[in-house]
Amino acid sequence: MITTRTMELLRGWGIQEEVERAGMPREEYLAVGVGSSLTAADFLRSAAELDRDAPQSPTYTFLCAQDRLEVILRRLAESRPETEVWFGATMTGMRPTAGGVTATVNRADGETLVRCRYLVAADGSRSGVREGLGIAAEGPPPLGHMISIMFEADLGFLPPDRRAALSFLRDPPCAVEAVDHERRWMVQTGYEPELGGSPADFTEEACLAAVRAAVGMPGLPVTILGVMPWLQQAMVAAAFRAGPVFLAGDAAHVATPQGGFGMNCGIQDAHNLAWKLAAVLRGTAGEELLDTYEAERRPVAARTVDESLNNALITFDMMEGRLSMREAIERQAGRRSCEGLVLGFGYDSRAVVSDGTAPPAPADPYRTYVPTARPGHRAPHVWLHGPDGRVSTLDLLGPRFTLLAPAGAGWPGQAAEAARRTGVPLTAVEIAAEEISAEDPPTLGESSPHIPGDPFTVAGRCPSGPLLSPTWAKEYGLGPEGAVLIRPDGHVAWRSPDGPASALALTKAVDRVLSRR
Repeated sequence: MITTRTMELLRGWGIQEEVERAGMPREEYLAVGVGSSLTAADFLRSAAELDRDAPQSPTYTFLCAQDRLEVILRRLAESRPETEVWFGATMTGMRPTAGGVTATVNRADGETLVRCRYLVAADGSRSGVREGLGIAAEGPPPLGHMISIMFEADLGFLPPDRRAALSFLRDPPCAVEAVDHERRWMVQTGYEPELGGSPADFTEEACLAAVRAAVGMPGLPVTILGVMPWLQQAMVAAAFRAGPVFLAGDAAHVATPQGGFGMNCGIQDAHNLAWKLAAVLRGTAGEELLDTYEAERRPVAARTVDESLNNALITFDMMEGRLSMREAIERQAGRRSCEGLVLGFGYDSRAVVSDGTAPPAPADPYRTYVPTARPGHRAPHVWLHGPDGRVSTLDLLGPRFTLLAPAGAGWPGQAAEAARRTGVPLTAVEIAAEEISAEDPPTLGESSPHIPGDPFTVAGRCPSGPLLSPTWAKEYGLGPEGAVLIRPDGHVAWRSPDGPASALALTKAVDRVLSRR
């Protein structure tokens, strides 16, 4: 599952449509099911509340097979001239040095030494880097010893009311996942080592029987594509950084599969860390900025892992008969709506300038997202009207700092002066509350020169004419002379609710956020 926030990142990288062509129809598969089997009379299905949650973003949660998504991401990475991607390579050793890190990498053509200022270890839940650094992984014992059975079968006979991304089944206890909604599917089941069970028990014959029982058709033609054992865990690394080495993804936190949060949390780790590394390496930020990676991401990871554990406990209660099918589907369906978790979190660190306001406090912070432009939070999505149609406020952001301000308040000129003083590129965008005459349009675009080597161009993100929204300033908590500064990762860095426009105030904010002395 690709959460709404991750889909926003894919949209910003220009690959949202490509991913959606490769994935599953939202209307059919953004659903959860429970029952004795996929064809049993007691099967129940509940779809996602698209009408309620989708308006919070220009995009929405989506389902795409991991192997298809990774091909798209790999192609994007390899298209960048500054990127080198190695396959069939293994890092066999790593040691911090005075100037950074030296790593030993084995490739088909021999051993290579790689020297770098920083190393990001995204080497999975059994991270050798984390272990080598002596960083503990904190959490409960493994929740279960699991087996994934990927199979190919024609399940096109299932009617729409039995199609779901994930179905929890009771006879036998297992889960069925739609991998590509066409021919590939997955059965997730388990074994108990304390009772003598092991992965060796899952012979082809046993796997065929498990798949046919889950579908509820004894004679179903099935091809087993692969069988993989794994541990269901919930844990968070005690630290996300040791000197020049950073942990990201499953190396830093492992969520249960329930909720589909693991990959998304990892991608957002990288999104948080990348702009900070870039700023330090370019010399526009102080080294202390990198300390904010753990300060910001570890609390989010811990909460995400906890919520995935809560989801898993619902599944266990259903599988073991403590919940009825009806109770299980109601609770599972409710937990599939997680916009509060994936959009509502806020960062509290030195890379955020507080404005003294309190964060939103919804009754259900897991399900309910309350938009806010409070510093530290994701900048809210608001539709703007431009010369080429609608554009989201999120489409104006990244990969540099962006200043949004009401038209006529004088902020673009002050932003240009702040950019000159700091040497930090800023993009200033004015948004009008009502129609603007053609002789005096709002300012759009860059207030500082293009960064050498920056593969993105802001011109491709900003429309060529006036932007209009009668409500955006109110939704961002701004008066007629206010402004909001947004970081390259889309989180609000600083907010001046009432102005007036000031290059000095903006310069101080940039210096503080970037740990500049």
